[in-house]
Order: sequence, then structure tokens, then C-alpha cells
Amino acid sequence: MEKVTHETLPSGIDLACVEIPGRHAVAIEFRILAGTAHEPDDALGIARLIQETIDLGTEKYDGRALSDAFDEIGASHGGWVGREASAYTCLVLPEFLERAIELHAEFIRRPTFPDDKIEVAVELTRQEWTALQDDAHSLADKLIGTQAYGKYLGRHSLGEPESLDKIDRKHLLDHWSETYHAGRMQVTAAGAFDTQHLVDLLETHFGGFGATETAGREHFDVTFDAVRVHHNKELEQQQIAIAFPGAARTGEDYHVQRVMLGLLSGGMSSRLFTEVREKLGLVYWVSAWGECPRGSGMIFLGASTTPDRCDVTYRTLLREVDRLSEDLTKEELDRAVNGLVAKIETQGDITRARCGQLAEDLFHFHKPMDRKEKIAKLQAVRVDDIHSYLDAHPRDALSVVTLGPRVLEGSKVAETSSTGGPQS
Repeated sequence: MEKVTHETLPSGIDLACVEIPGRHAVAIEFRILAGTAHEPDDALGIARLIQETIDLGTEKYDGRALSDAFDEIGASHGGWVGREASAYTCLVLPEFLERAIELHAEFIRRPTFPDDKIEVAVELTRQEWTALQDDAHSLADKLIGTQAYGKYLGRHSLGEPESLDKIDRKHLLDHWSETYHAGRMQVTAAGAFDTQHLVDLLETHFGGFGATETAGREHFDVTFDAVRVHHNKELEQQQIAIAFPGAARTGEDYHVQRVMLGLLSGGMSSRLFTEVREKLGLVYWVSAWGECPRGSGMIFLGASTTPDRCDVTYRTLLREVDRLSEDLTKEELDRAVNGLVAKIETQGDITRARCGQLAEDLFHFHKPMDRKEKIAKLQAVRVDDIHSYLDAHPRDALSVVTLGPRVLEGSKVAETSSTGGPQS
């Protein structure tokens, strides 16, 4: 039988873990509640630079030696930076769990941020930023995020060129010391381990790691900008991105929102694919998705089309959302729900998936949530619930970005052509 535990450790770490009998692996995530939204205004991009350089030199290891130490135990490890958090993940054999925790504690607690590694990381980030300007899909995603979310949540992990030029080792050390401590850590684990042994290991290696008081649980307000903005760029395919406020992960209608998105973009039988792409041939790519910063939610529609079809594609995307209130059938709804449940039940490696689910639960709900209850809520969604959701989240105030040679009807034109800079 699985054993789920949730407790705040004396060190300040918020821990949630699940023992899964029969698994010969352990997945663990160390989540620091500090992301791009927490960056100083004059050091945008610093969260990602910390993540890129934190394991390239510590008090005990240089970058190569630390990498070799992970390889010696066969650990699969990585990291990411988001709007409100940064995380370091690892999958390892149970017999090497202690060593894996020890190595993570080494670079999370005792990084040295070598100057030469910072210089390389900054230069690579500049190159990625330049490459972003030639990736129309990713650039449109950056532009709509900034416009829809506002100053803090709308920041991009690559930062901006003018801020990258100013960041040095002191900036990294200062921001790390302010945001990396046990009181801002959420640790989740799943797999084959003994919970008390895991607690003892975490306390041994992270005890005394800065402030123990809970911090970083606040959420940032979305400053939604309902405006249509066109960014001129010579492209063969025009990018369209539409955003409107949706349900928060903790909202009562979040499970309805998931089903609604499944109906729109849950596979090759979904409405956007069959109606907009297959029947009308309007788009090369089309999708609908949701994002949920803590305490809020956003719905996105996106498409890549030819410039001359930009206006009709825009209207058709919105029409397909509205049409869910008109002709949705129970059979179509059941197909979308079954697809969502199947993804939950078969989501990749079970240890990684359960660890990731626990991490999202802690982040949004501050406690583990029952998986069966989540599935039951999805299965309880009815056609009328979709209608009620659409009524509660009207599309009369939209944030819209187009990127390409054609100005969408009713749009204003950005002052800069494709860099995501100031708008008129």
C-alpha cells in the first residue's frame, strides 16, 4: 500500500512524499520558491543564470567533479526555472538516495559561481535570446506572456539584453543568498524509500540552511492587458496568440477547464484540429492550452497561418470556443474526459510522475491531493458545466498578439518589430 506523508521539517523544508512499493527507483524534486517574478528589476534573467551556473563550482567540487559524482551513481538529474519557482530534479536507484541528496545539498547550499562560468552562461543566454528572434512560435509565446500577465509574471526566463549586460557574480551571490534557503524549499519524493530515513537525510544535509520561516508562498497578481498588438516581421507564416483569464488550479471550475481544453485541443479528434486545420485548412499549427500561476489562471489559443488568412483564422478560433455552448454532445465530452484520465493513469514513469504531481500539489494547495478525487472530478463534468464555465469566463476582453507581415483588424502596431520591446 502506498504511504503519503506531508510535514514541515525543523529545517524549514516543506516535504511531501509517497512510498510506492515495488518500485526500484526514487524520484526527488527540490523546488525553490524563487523564479523570474522574484528577480530584481535591473537583473532580469538572473534566476536562469543561477540555475545554469549553480552546479558549476562549489566549496568542495568543480563543475566536472560534481558531474562525475552524479554519473557515478547513475543519477538522471536536471533543473528548470519558472515564473514563481526554480527546481532541481533527480531519478536515482534507492541505494544511492543519500548520495544524491548530499550532492544536491552541496550545490544548492554552497555554490561559488565562478566568474568564468558566469561569463560563458551570460554569453550563451545572449545567443539564445538572439536565436529567439528567429523562432516565430517561441517569440509569439514570449510576447503574449508579457502582454497577458504583466510586469512580474510576464517576464521571460532569458531576461532582456540590457539587463544581461549588467549581471555579474555579486548579483548572483546576492540573489541566491536572498532566495535560496530552507524556508523557501518544497521537497517531494516518490518511489522506494523509508520516509523517516528520507526525513533524516534531508535534516542532515539541509539543516541550518538559512531561514526556517515559511516564505515565498505569496502569489503575484496578473495585470491583464486586454489589447490587440501587432509585431511586424517578415514571415511566411503569421503567428496568432490569444489569451483570456481562466480558472486557478485551486478554483472550483478548474477541472471543468481541463475538460474544455481537452475538447478544444486534446488530440486529433479535438475541435481545433478537426475544424480549423483539417476541414477548413486555415492553419499549419493550432492549439489551446491553460497556464496556472499560483492563485490565477490563463487560457491561450494559438495558431500559425498564412498572412492573408489571419483575420478569418482569428475569428474561427474564437468561434470554435463559443460553439462548445451550442452543439457539444455527451459522446464528445466523454471522449475528452476519457483521454484526460488515460493520460493521468499512464503518465510516463510512475515515480517521476507521482513526484511531479506532489510538487504541483504542494505549490498550489500546500498539501498533497488525492489522485482518485482529481479523476472523479474530471469524470463528473457534464455538458452543462462546460456551458457554465464559458459563461463565467467570457471572451469579451482578450489579449491578442500577432507576429508577421499582416496587421489584424483592430490592432495597434508595436513600435519595435520583433524583439518584444516597448509597445506604442
